Amino acid sequence: MELRRADEGTDTATAEDEARHRHAAEEGDTESMSVLGALLLRRGDLDGAEPYLRAATAEGDRAAANNLGVLLHQRGYAEEAAGWWRIAAVAGSAAAAHALGRHFRERGDEPAAEYWLRQSAEHGHALGAYALADLLEHRGDVGAERWLRAAAEQGHREAAYRLARLLDRRAGTPTGGGPAADVANRRGITWDTDPRMLRTSSTAPGEKPPALEAEQWYRQAAARGHRRAALHLGVILEARGELKEAGRWYLTSAKDGEPRAACALGFLLRDAGDEESAAVWWLRAAQEGDGNAANALGARHAARGEQQTAERWYRAALDAGDINGAYNLGLLCAAQGRTAQAEQWYRRAAYAGHREAANALAILLLQGGDASGAEPWFSKAAEAGSVDAAFNLGILHAGRGEERAALEWYERAAAAGHTEAALQVGIALLRDGDEREAEAHLRRAAGGGSAEGAFRLGMLLDARQPPSGPPVLGESVDEKSECEEWYERAAEQGHRRAQVRVGMLAAGRGDMAGAAKWYREAAEAGSLGGAFNLGLLLAREGRESEAQLWWTRAAHAGHGRAALRLALLAARRGELGEGERWCVRAVELGPAEVAERAARLRDALHQELTA
Repeated sequence: MELRRADEGTDTATAEDEARHRHAAEEGDTESMSVLGALLLRRGDLDGAEPYLRAATAEGDRAAANNLGVLLHQRGYAEEAAGWWRIAAVAGSAAAAHALGRHFRERGDEPAAEYWLRQSAEHGHALGAYALADLLEHRGDVGAERWLRAAAEQGHREAAYRLARLLDRRAGTPTGGGPAADVANRRGITWDTDPRMLRTSSTAPGEKPPALEAEQWYRQAAARGHRRAALHLGVILEARGELKEAGRWYLTSAKDGEPRAACALGFLLRDAGDEESAAVWWLRAAQEGDGNAANALGARHAARGEQQTAERWYRAALDAGDINGAYNLGLLCAAQGRTAQAEQWYRRAAYAGHREAANALAILLLQGGDASGAEPWFSKAAEAGSVDAAFNLGILHAGRGEERAALEWYERAAAAGHTEAALQVGIALLRDGDEREAEAHLRRAAGGGSAEGAFRLGMLLDARQPPSGPPVLGESVDEKSECEEWYERAAEQGHRRAQVRVGMLAAGRGDMAGAAKWYREAAEAGSLGGAFNLGLLLAREGRESEAQLWWTRAAHAGHGRAALRLALLAARRGELGEGERWCVRAVELGPAEVAERAARLRDALHQELTA
């Protein structure tokens, strides 16, 4: 029997077995001497074990030679231990070859280490295979994967975890992108990456995709108690929407002492609406040094108005090495009007490479009138991948009249999904006459929630429609065109011009109730066109007094047509002086055709008044 090292596990023996082996050993039985020595060594009785192991070794027992090496190593006699391991390894002991390989690696003799570890691995020794893989991976040798797999297939949990990491990196997740990367980034989880072990390969027919195989190895390692494997498995499951199982693995990992899992579990609970339980796990993670959890606690207290407590947690995050703490301290100070302190914190985070802090610092400098100081920070943030910074650079260049440079930054931000940037690109393309590309960008902007994008897309589609004639017999008057659907989307977001346009289209279909609804919403929000059109609708219904109120509001705000309508209304009532005053106002406001009609009416009223 070969004594297995502490990291391999141990067998148990009853007192009866021990007594039997002791009796046989005293009688000179080599196997019993070896077994008894191993039992005593395992128990920590080095003095008791050594005579039996030496006696068995003298009889050529290779397991005893290996275990004698273990004993001597524990006593600090490394070279003598290596000598016995060599004897056992030459005799075919895979465990001894593994121990000898580790001995040489600890002394920096990698060729000798590789030789003996390979001997051990090729004899099916899980620890030998893992140690060989570790050595090869350290050198960037792709052959490491074979031995990681060999160890993992024998149940070595660390090998299973590292094999999963290797496959994960090859698949491009979570460090290389995809849903798992998004979850990892949101949770503040970063993974170690060794680019030397990356290689590009396609999946052969019948071969499992790397991401799927990685998940299986994570699951195997996690099932054997590997807390980081359980964390990774949780991330993969959360990205797939399997939140209940993800939570179970986060919980397992967190209970085993993984603070990142405790933090991730907190976010999962918060997203489920359980803020109190989330805070418990964040607190646990933060107390174990997790900066992301400390930031989460800071944000929670800041949302409650507990600024001092929030600041304390943000500082704790910074002390834990999470630069987000400095950025959040900047946000906290800025919200309190402590601009100088906010700038200091933003600078600290920005100098450490925090792109959103660089963007925030640039905005702060710009607001303070330092455009020349702001631009380099916008550029640094944009080059680091801040979409908002790229958009802000577009605004900065547009403000200077540098349209070409502005468009380049808008296009860059739009390509990264920035809704308002897509709108600006669409507007620029419309200005240049490129309707096809403009439409594509306006659709992205509108689809991303931009009311202005939806309105302008509606206008573009509207302009392509043939003039509408009277309804064809049997045709539904309630049918809406695509342009009206976009107008409505913008109108529902409070876009006043869109509300007026939806009202006009509804009126054109004969839907006066719908038209009145949208005109009123626009008018109450301050739209002059909405107030004027609502007045027209009310006047047609015979509600002139109410119409007059809306026309008056619009005319006082500068709507020439409303002023002309008030002049006509006053003239019809015989209020000639009032009519003349509104004519003068309409002439002042225009547009030209309104001013011309108002001037003619003013002259006629003046003649009546002086007759």
